Amino acid sequence: MPHAKKLPATPTRNTWGNDVSGASLSDALRAGLSVRYFSRMNLPLLGIHHVTAITARASDNLRFYTQVLGMRLVKKTVNQDDVSAYHLFYADAKGSPGTDLTFFDWAAIAPRRLGNRMITRTALRVANRTSLEWWRKHLEAAENVGEIVERAGRASLLFEDHEGQQLMLVEDHAHGTPYEKSPVPAEHQIHGLGPVEITIPTMPKTVEVLTELLGMRSVRQFKEPTDGVVHVYEIGQGGPAAELHVRLRPELPIGQTGAGGVHHIAFRVPDDQYDAWADRLDEYGIPNSGKIDRFYFRSLYFREPNGILFELATDGPGFATDEPAETLGERLALPPFLEPRRAQIEKGLKPL
Repeated sequence: MPHAKKLPATPTRNTWGNDVSGASLSDALRAGLSVRYFSRMNLPLLGIHHVTAITARASDNLRFYTQVLGMRLVKKTVNQDDVSAYHLFYADAKGSPGTDLTFFDWAAIAPRRLGNRMITRTALRVANRTSLEWWRKHLEAAENVGEIVERAGRASLLFEDHEGQQLMLVEDHAHGTPYEKSPVPAEHQIHGLGPVEITIPTMPKTVEVLTELLGMRSVRQFKEPTDGVVHVYEIGQGGPAAELHVRLRPELPIGQTGAGGVHHIAFRVPDDQYDAWADRLDEYGIPNSGKIDRFYFRSLYFREPNGILFELATDGPGFATDEPAETLGERLALPPFLEPRRAQIEKGLKPL
């Protein structure tokens, strides 16, 4: 295994107050191994798997994402590392990978403070500009919603939820999987996740991780009048379901995650390449969680050099592993290792 080199520390802390300062890259990455080399290793990312955000108002969160945005609650479970908190998964009708916007429920957490070294906006895909017009009228009465603008070459609509979660709808020009019980008309329903934006003070070391380790491709950049330059990186086959937007804002203070903020982003890896990805992270000296079985998918966690939490997650086994597809999200689902504690866990949760 190559010797790991320490990157400069970043004075951020995670939600539990643990020090997450610093990350590491190997000497091999420092030497600048090419994307072509990693392509020959045949370990592609498929796109974005899910985004996990934070709410302090779980009942309001459930109402907004199911009744206003019309997404399906496909899994009502708990945070496996903190079973006093719900973990709510909103997605398309099938709970397909790449459609999940999920939330940890931490009622006592302070509101997020936007800034550097954090995930700053999550996009959701809809059919076309006609749908964006429908959504603008649908959202304007109750939520902070902007105008439809061209952003990164696509018609887009910026808005916030009730806790200030920074969201955006983008035109997709593709077909989704409508949910028949959604209050939103089928032709306007959300298809899944779109581009996710991170904001960082410096580019080079993060770019090494995105391109040399993860195999993303820098495809373009755009500038907004007051918000700096945004660099667009494609994942896999690209398109609005497979882009990471990296905003460079060196003048901003470090942000703080919290209610209305985002905890982490997960990228899709093929089920049969999970072990190889674990080996890759270890081989190139990337400090990581090691293999974690989340029951519905398998995960690997690590921080990129600016301290933002990345996850690699498999598509399977999927959300229908422990409940019928027709009734997803209707009961509290617990993975087998937590099932013996069901009575205790349910007692500690507030009804939604």
